[in-house]
Amino acid sequence: MRETFNKKTIDPMQVKNIEISPDPYKPYNLAQGYLVGEVLYISGQAAYGKTGELIGINDFDVQAEQTFKNLKTVLEAGGSSLKSVVKVTIFLRDMANFSKIVSLRKKYFTAPYPADTIVEVSSLYSPDALIEIEAIAVLEN
Repeated sequence: MRETFNKKTIDPMQVKNIEISPDPYKPYNLAQGYLVGEVLYISGQAAYGKTGELIGINDFDVQAEQTFKNLKTVLEAGGSSLKSVVKVTIFLRDMANFSKIVSLRKKYFTAPYPADTIVEVSSLYSPDALIEIEAIAVLEN
């Protein structure tokens, strides 16, 4: 027997752009993220400073810490937090930093830890960027 599901449409009023100020992504014509219903979709976050400049050139540890802090900022602007992240995709320029990511996941996330995909890429938005993290989270009550 075939089961049928009712298609649920998303009310455009349930889609909200997540904004932060200042927004270092504005010059690139992309959103920090969106809240759709009770789910947040967060654009890839990198190690940008308060004025949009990339910090920690050639220093993975500095870039990784700042990237997690930026992810936290956008999640909170959308009504969520790091503890409500259900999925992350982490892009690394060098997989030799994998063990550092495992430690950072323990520092910034809590059990049960989010589903995760970690991939090594040859380049990110800047040749000096060493990490980028995108996330999916749920809205907090």
